[in-house]
Amino acid sequence: MKQSDSLTTLFSHNKWANLHLLERCSALSGEQLEATIPGAFGSIRGTLLHIVTSEQAYFTRISTGQPRADSDDDMLIADMIKAVHETGTGLIEWATKVQADDTVELNWSGTPREVPKTVILTQVINHATEHRAQIMTILTQIGIEPPNLDSWTYFDEMDKNQL
Repeated sequence: MKQSDSLTTLFSHNKWANLHLLERCSALSGEQLEATIPGAFGSIRGTLLHIVTSEQAYFTRISTGQPRADSDDDMLIADMIKAVHETGTGLIEWATKVQADDTVELNWSGTPREVPKTVILTQVINHATEHRAQIMTILTQIGIEPPNLDSWTYFDEMDKNQL
């Protein structure tokens, strides 16, 4: 596997994991996509949509400093895959551009507040990881083997693709 800087690797894995989970879920029935369990964010479909639209919002903040103007709550899985390709690639590119003192103004509980872009980048990874785990638990509960999204599997797959 070609060596890369830490941030590029971290965000490349995030994109890969999101895409693998979306691809696995694209084969689910409508009923399966609506499955949920106590403690999860919501249904599989709802949680996937939440991951995707949140990542779009985070990327817009990082790249433009502005809030995302619109949200598409009716995305099909194919649309989500396209969106993750775009935002994932954008985040990989921007992750190495963000400097420690770069900030963006957010509405923080009704009060404007300068937030470091590094915190938003951290949120991208934590947010997606948490919700992917919830979806994988739901999949397991409904009898479907979830994809293996860990870093070792990512490394093996990237290493094989380098041949």
